[in-house]
This record gives sequence, structure tokens and C-alpha cells, in this order.
Amino acid sequence: MSWPQVADTLAAVLLLLGAFLTLAAGVGIVRFPDLLARMHAATKPQVLGLILMLTAEGLRVRSWSVVGVLVLIMAFQLLTAPIAAHIVGRAGFRTGQMKNGLLVVDELSEDQEEASRQVAAAIESNPALPGIMADKFIERTAQIRNQPGMETVDFPIVLSDDPQSPDQDNA
Repeated sequence: MSWPQVADTLAAVLLLLGAFLTLAAGVGIVRFPDLLARMHAATKPQVLGLILMLTAEGLRVRSWSVVGVLVLIMAFQLLTAPIAAHIVGRAGFRTGQMKNGLLVVDELSEDQEEASRQVAAAIESNPALPGIMADKFIERTAQIRNQPGMETVDFPIVLSDDPQSPDQDNA
């Protein structure tokens, strides 16, 4: 067999393997019961399947300019998929979409509790701190609003559910 025939055969095998892994990732996203399992299915087999298919395309096309683009696509996927999975997992944890019984170690809850304790201690030592932070936020918002070319939208902030509250406009 000549090199082009070997490359084409290898490309076909890699393309089929990549398609199978991508299909398995899709089925896993639909069938798995919880966020962690779905997250796993969405990242690992999908990225490996894509890498196999891009490698197959590089073997089939045999052009250095195309191979360069394919390598960039691979690198981008390898860099972004773990970050996206981390963000999805963290958001799922914070919104209560994750089953905590599945976790062996729960470091995020410990970190959140420690941060809450630190904030509570800071507010206890300086009760004006929330007001100071709100004043800084308002000041920074005014700075941004006054920049040339900046368009802003005003919206009311409801501070109380009581319709008779003086915090609300009774129009």
C-alpha cells in the first residue's frame, strides 16, 4: 500500500472513532441523570472525538495550511472545554442543581462558608461597610455613565415589598 492509501484508511478509522465518541457524548448528555455525569459526557468524549476527527481531516487533506488551522481548533477546544465545564459545575453547585450526596469532597462549600464568616466579621467590625461599598458602587457607576459614547438604561430598584413603604414611588 502506498502512503496516500494508508493515510486515507487511517483517516477513515479515526473519523469513525471520533464520530462514535461524539455520538456517545450526545447520548450521555441526554441520558445521564445528574449535572456531574452530564458535564463529564459533554467534555471528555466530545473533545477526544473532535480531536480524532480533526486528525482524520488533516490526514485526508494533506495541506500544511489546513493542518495549521486544525491544530489551532484542537488547541482552542483543549483550552476552553475544561474551563467551560468548571464554570458549568460551579454554577450548578451554587444554584443547587447538583446532588451533594455524589460528592466525595466538598471544598467549595467549605470555601463559601469561610468567605461568609470573613464578610460577617468585616461587617461586624465596621457596620458602615455595606454602605461604603454601595457608595463606591454608585460613584463608579456615575463615572462610567459620564464617559463619552456610553449609553445607560435607568431602572427602578425596589427596596421593599410593602406598597406603603417610603422607599418606593407610589405613582
